[in-house]
Amino acid sequence: MSQLHISIAETLMDIEKELRDLRLWEAEMISESALASVQPFAVDTMTFPQWLQFIFLPKMYMLIEQQAPLPSNCSVSPMAEHYFSEMRLPTLALLDHLKKIDALLSQQ
Repeated sequence: MSQLHISIAETLMDIEKELRDLRLWEAEMISESALASVQPFAVDTMTFPQWLQFIFLPKMYMLIEQQAPLPSNCSVSPMAEHYFSEMRLPTLALLDHLKKIDALLSQQ
């Protein structure tokens, strides 16, 4: 496994930890119909934290596990900044981890 894959995997774990610490992690799986969304970030069927938990993280973990090609461009952090801007949650660490994912994927 490349150093890039390792760095991304570590950052994905940090994102999950922050979602859990912020109590944004859901214990139950989201519905199949919500997962079937074709909209960017599944904005029509789930919240941004749900999208991170049920779509982004699993997809990225799968790519790393299979050592498949990673996306060459990622812009998750602007959506996160927009989503969390209205919330009174301490999301700075989560936003930093998402910015790191964007930077790691965009530098390859």
